[in-house]
Amino acid sequence: MDRLSDIALFLRVVDLGTISAAARSLDLSVAVASQRLQRLEKGLNVRLLHRTTRRLHLTPEGLALAEKGRDLVEGLEALTQDLRGSADNVTGTLRVTLPHSFGRQYISPLLPEFLHLYPRLDLHVSLTDQVVDLVGDGYDLGIRIGVLDDSSLVARRLADDRRVLCATPGYLERHGTPQTPGDLADHQCLVLSSTHRRQDVWHFTDKLGRSETVQVSGRIRSNQGEMLTDAVLGGLGIAQHSVWHIHEHLRSGKLKSVLPDYRLMDTGIYAVMPQRHLVPPRVRAIVSFLEERLIEHPVWALPLEDL
Repeated sequence: MDRLSDIALFLRVVDLGTISAAARSLDLSVAVASQRLQRLEKGLNVRLLHRTTRRLHLTPEGLALAEKGRDLVEGLEALTQDLRGSADNVTGTLRVTLPHSFGRQYISPLLPEFLHLYPRLDLHVSLTDQVVDLVGDGYDLGIRIGVLDDSSLVARRLADDRRVLCATPGYLERHGTPQTPGDLADHQCLVLSSTHRRQDVWHFTDKLGRSETVQVSGRIRSNQGEMLTDAVLGGLGIAQHSVWHIHEHLRSGKLKSVLPDYRLMDTGIYAVMPQRHLVPPRVRAIVSFLEERLIEHPVWALPLEDL
């Protein structure tokens, strides 16, 4: 069993690219992980990895082990999980990063139930709107909203993210209601800023399927969605918001949908994981749990007139 666990560690290094990242994902110290890899090489009497100061390279023997050993390890893992109770198998520390507003509104209320289901699990949660390095920062899972950029990550779509333009009735009375996307050039548009993606270019599709792209501008930009919510509720302009974020304000009449005949590009709400293979049971457990809970009452999927 030691050799199989060492092979599993080796495969995690292959998937994540560094010994330190693999060690963090398995709750090991880097020193212990390195010793186990050396033990595996010594036991097999081959070198599996060439180590340089910047990266690791697989030897031909390491490549062969990565290709042929994966089925063996995954098969044993699946068999072991079948033989154990599902709740008893979900142990350790689960490290998760969540977008601030969505995490607080929709994920946080679900976590007590999740932890009651898995009493041997510890949970560490970070709320941030910044896109963090899951591997480098040692996270098991991230919830991300929008367009995914990092193709090296494994993503599972949990729900749709429908977005609308909105403003207060007072703002629209003072400045007029846009009738086409081009009219936005004459309005204050509140823009979500990002270090990795330009977000002042808004994409629209009309009822005939024709696309239109408009670059917008305004007095306020922020990397925090809550600040833009406060600004739009304060009558400072037109904002692009996810329906999950503002549906209560639309329902109460504090905000009004702008350009309802034009559809903004829909995106998704994703569970993002660092690796495709050997996903820990604790990660599979929370992803399955969130999939089930987030589709039970998806208020953001309702037509706007039903909010």
